[in-house]
Amino acid sequence: MNKSPMTERGAEKLRKELEQLKTVARPNIIQAIADARELGDLKENAEYHAAREQQSFVEGRIVELEDKLSNAEIIDVKTLNNDGHVVFGATVILFNVETSEEVTYQIVGDDEADVKENRVSISSPIARALIGKEEGDTVIVRAPSGDKEYEIVEVKYI
Repeated sequence: MNKSPMTERGAEKLRKELEQLKTVARPNIIQAIADARELGDLKENAEYHAAREQQSFVEGRIVELEDKLSNAEIIDVKTLNNDGHVVFGATVILFNVETSEEVTYQIVGDDEADVKENRVSISSPIARALIGKEEGDTVIVRAPSGDKEYEIVEVKYI
């Protein structure tokens, strides 16, 4: 299976969620199932069925997180020899030529992307347009909302 890139921060976030599911959510659900069984007839026991459904969801999420972490290629951008180029994990300050506004994005893995926190997926149109470029370059991002032209102001490896 192909390795998918992930920052150390993203991997740590997934590890914390996995730990919480295994040490808190799973035991709580097991207890809820045990309590529901004590109530009697399982065919008409809504608490039992709800707990089993929740158990199925949590177990599925645990498998999903373990799979993502086992197939992750964790990249520490600070250790890469990047020579000023935009690479996975880089934080890029862009100048929108049309609106004269500056925006900052960090290029992260698919599971880490969060537009509210200005983290864009490596597979997004803006990240694909930026990879390999350097400060001073102008890029055209072909997005669903139309083409946008940016100038790369600064590339940081933080």
